[in-house]
Amino acid sequence: MPRMLVTYDPTWPDRFESIAADLRARGDADWIIEHIGSTAIPGMRAKPIIDLAIRVADLDDLEAHRPALEAAGWRQGSAVRTHPVLVLEIDGVRAAIAHFFVAVEWDAVHQRLLRDWLRTHPEDADRYSHAKCDAVAAAARGRSTYNAAKTPVIQEIVDRARAAQGLPSVPVYDK
Repeated sequence: MPRMLVTYDPTWPDRFESIAADLRARGDADWIIEHIGSTAIPGMRAKPIIDLAIRVADLDDLEAHRPALEAAGWRQGSAVRTHPVLVLEIDGVRAAIAHFFVAVEWDAVHQRLLRDWLRTHPEDADRYSHAKCDAVAAAARGRSTYNAAKTPVIQEIVDRARAAQGLPSVPVYDK
């Protein structure tokens, strides 16, 4: 069962900044790192896990820094298939998830587009928040996984965000 959703924590942006600074120190100081996911949306209930989008020049850039990241506790640990993901656990509990995207993909990364859309479209943020609560309930009943249950709403919102940018629809479920 997924961790429960909690009320928005105003310390999440500071936690993001701390994690991003550590990633830059162990990786590349020039990496662009952004706060994504529900903890990046002021007021939204979320699992208390900080998601980060990291722009790397190419996958060799990530691989060159992987040993230092792993020495700091970052591990492969996600079922995501479309891009590399490293997970940081503290005392056996997920604390952060780092999503790595190559520079040529950066402007069309749906996680970034979703975050930006939700920050400026409160009606969709509210709809997504309700979908997340419904997804937790569905997962608790064994009817679906948390991610699969919220995907239809994410897909609709991302499709609108991409269309507004002149981008085609892409599947958002990548597990």
